Amino acid sequence: MAVDELVPRTSVADPLTGPGWADEVRALARRRDAVLLAHNYQLPEIQDVADFTGDSLALSRIAAQSEASTIVFCGVHFMAETAKILAPDKTVLIPDAAAGCSLADSITVDQLRAWKAEHPGAVVVSYVNTTAAVKAETDVCCTSSNAVEVVASIPADREVLFLPDQFLGAHVRRELGRENMHVWAGECHVHAGINGATLTRQAQANPDAELFVHPECGCATSALYLAGTGAVPAERVKILSTGGMLDAARESKAASVLVATEVGMLHQLRRAAPEIDFRAVNDRASCRYMKMITPDKLLRALREGRDEVHVDPALAARGRAAVQRMIEIGRPGGGE
Repeated sequence: MAVDELVPRTSVADPLTGPGWADEVRALARRRDAVLLAHNYQLPEIQDVADFTGDSLALSRIAAQSEASTIVFCGVHFMAETAKILAPDKTVLIPDAAAGCSLADSITVDQLRAWKAEHPGAVVVSYVNTTAAVKAETDVCCTSSNAVEVVASIPADREVLFLPDQFLGAHVRRELGRENMHVWAGECHVHAGINGATLTRQAQANPDAELFVHPECGCATSALYLAGTGAVPAERVKILSTGGMLDAARESKAASVLVATEVGMLHQLRRAAPEIDFRAVNDRASCRYMKMITPDKLLRALREGRDEVHVDPALAARGRAAVQRMIEIGRPGGGE
């Protein structure tokens, strides 16, 4: 998702917290000179009070361009780190510092260094869903929507180490047919749980529905199989980043869409195209880390200035270079 494709805040009634809570949040944000950012997987009331809602990289990019001195990032920790990498002179707060990510945690910087030692001369491509330390050991970052483009830009005779998501890596390797591409066996536990059997059952039960499938999902291969065999018309199967899902929703003429990603995405899809019946392929695909940021924690962060995110300047500079190389290759695309 590009910066201009972010979802800005609009006036939405909040049945859970009431207008008084939202008014207090916005008043505190103005007092702190803060911009409020919320990831698409956050609780609906957090999304609705934010200045911008979108994917992690697009939010970080707009944070870097914002005139606000403080960024309040309602997401998981690596996302707030990325904002700090791209906006080192700003104060970055995350309302719950314990909000982690199973995908980012699936590779450590020591594991990456050992992997690089086994493949000297290989080009390291890291999904933006990684820690600052891992980004610092990376040659070029990628997003779910530009991963194919990034890997395709690497000379064919160079080995590629792709990390950490095995399903996104498999998607890239399938698209490019690249045999010298090694993929780390990491995964998002939520996306991995959206499997092919569940997708097939849902597709059979809803034969007229379009399928929006995130490439991190364990069911992405099954989605392409359904399209390839004609079980689902190929034009109804779309492998998309979260930003791509919003674009496709606005253009879709379908009456119903099955969505294979974290369930928080349904909130923005329903706002983008209220006339479409959006349903989760797996309605239990909820990330507990994404849901750790609550209204109370957001208020606390704004009142007390906690929890601030710090990234070592040397690490930040190296990680920033990896993100910048991605931007130079082509469009930044959607972060997740």
